[in-house]
Amino acid sequence: MANRFIEECQKIVGTEYVYLSDADKSPFLTDWNKRYTGDALAVLRPKNTEEVASLLALCNAENIAVVPQGGNTGLCGGAIPGKASNSVVISTSRLNKIRELDLENSTITLESGVILAHAQEAAFNAGKLFPLSLAAEGSCTIGGNLSTNAGGVQVLRYGNMRDLSLGIELVTPTGQIFNGLRGLRKDNTGYSLKDLYIGSEGSLGIITAATLKLYPLPKSKVTALVAIKNVQSAIQFIDLSRESCNADLTAFELISTRALNLVSKLAKNLGLISNSQSGWVVLLEFSSMEEEGINRSQLESLLGKALEADLISDAVLANSIQQSKDLWSIREGIPEAQFALGTVIKHDISLPISQIASFIETTETKLFELWPNMNTIVFGHVGDGNLHYNLAPASPDLSNEIEARRQSINQLVHDQVYSYSGSFSAEHGIGQSKRDELPLRKSAVEMELMRAIKHALDPKNIMNPGKVL
Repeated sequence: MANRFIEECQKIVGTEYVYLSDADKSPFLTDWNKRYTGDALAVLRPKNTEEVASLLALCNAENIAVVPQGGNTGLCGGAIPGKASNSVVISTSRLNKIRELDLENSTITLESGVILAHAQEAAFNAGKLFPLSLAAEGSCTIGGNLSTNAGGVQVLRYGNMRDLSLGIELVTPTGQIFNGLRGLRKDNTGYSLKDLYIGSEGSLGIITAATLKLYPLPKSKVTALVAIKNVQSAIQFIDLSRESCNADLTAFELISTRALNLVSKLAKNLGLISNSQSGWVVLLEFSSMEEEGINRSQLESLLGKALEADLISDAVLANSIQQSKDLWSIREGIPEAQFALGTVIKHDISLPISQIASFIETTETKLFELWPNMNTIVFGHVGDGNLHYNLAPASPDLSNEIEARRQSINQLVHDQVYSYSGSFSAEHGIGQSKRDELPLRKSAVEMELMRAIKHALDPKNIMNPGKVL
């Protein structure tokens, strides 16, 4: 059966786009964190929606599991197959066309394999802004962004991927094509199917294209890195920023100086601010339709008010586009810089903004009681309540010891999150890493509804089995 199945796949996509050797399959079988490795009969690379549909119809008929994969930048193992080899990876990397730019409607329609940075560039070249922005934007894809409902640094102003999406095209597990590429802001005609598939991590079907919102390009952006007195000051600083210039506040990132200094080559140029006495800084950005001078004055006025209110102690304002890029490079370099610390246990959590300071204080105390030989590496989109709350060993040679405590550390952190009415998955999804814990964090009714949807849309359970549910 396997040989016949492979031959049919080769007929659909071409022999050169059916990867069978271990060397060819290897890059698709291990996740970015090198934590999950699986196996697959083949890696398939269709070039269009019709080929995806034909492949899914074939896989459904032959009971072959399907693992959709975009840029393979996920952090929860959601795009990696399991150890059993009775599956295929369907890579969307060749579905990389920008189908339409409708400038009057402020929309872009593009295929799921388009790299996020290329989508941003296409919008920019047309005089528009596609605002989704995250550290992996040079390699992650639109399909992956949709499948995890990605957020990033500008959710505060523009929302996450679900907010940016107007319509999607997808292929069901049986190979049917649903074309919902409508560029409509209002379409109240029954169930919102696109919202069901966005965030489903490829467990219900494969998104092959999307129509997304575009925005006017700001005339100016100003960026500042600010040393704050404490975490609670950051929360008060957000309120002050919103009161002063809510419409122009684009990003508000909380970063511990321990995280900041991981990117040492860039952070060394920041002077004393990288050693803020409180251990915390905020990276904020205003984008405006005003000229840069007006925008900058607005930011300087805000910083003056924050200084008078004793919320901040120092600030570095970017004086050029390059300096602004350098500040953002520090923030975006933190995830990869953590590799030098050894085994890092990562948490992608969300909390009510009002509870963030208390959570950080109480959780760190409890963690050190559990095992004192670790450091917290905390950074994230505090403007929308999303923290990347990571734990690293005090030295890399303690990696095995922190790994042995992974389950107890996760339980402590997640128990804390839920005691503050938060969520243990803000923007990275569930994948494999959080699948078994999901039923412990959601109600029986929620889990029953999710399983009912999964069974109704994918009764043979061929779509990304072992993920989410």
